Amino acid sequence: MSRTCQVTGATPGFGHHVSHSHRRTKRRFDVNVQKKRYWVPSLGRHVTLTLSARGIKTIDQRGIDAVVADIRSRGEKL
Repeated sequence: MSRTCQVTGATPGFGHHVSHSHRRTKRRFDVNVQKKRYWVPSLGRHVTLTLSARGIKTIDQRGIDAVVADIRSRGEKL
């Protein structure tokens, strides 16, 4: 599963672990993604989305119908 939010498009960031001696090694800052299941009245069925914490808050504010409409307009399959 790719660590990408379907609503916000958030993807992992990259950087370095920095030790006490200041040696640097590569690391990855993963997005806090969760699988959430929502009932979508306009589709008449449940939809499972991969969402970041910010994406969940966006759905709470705008509503699931508006967010699903945006996802479908981008051409993503639900």
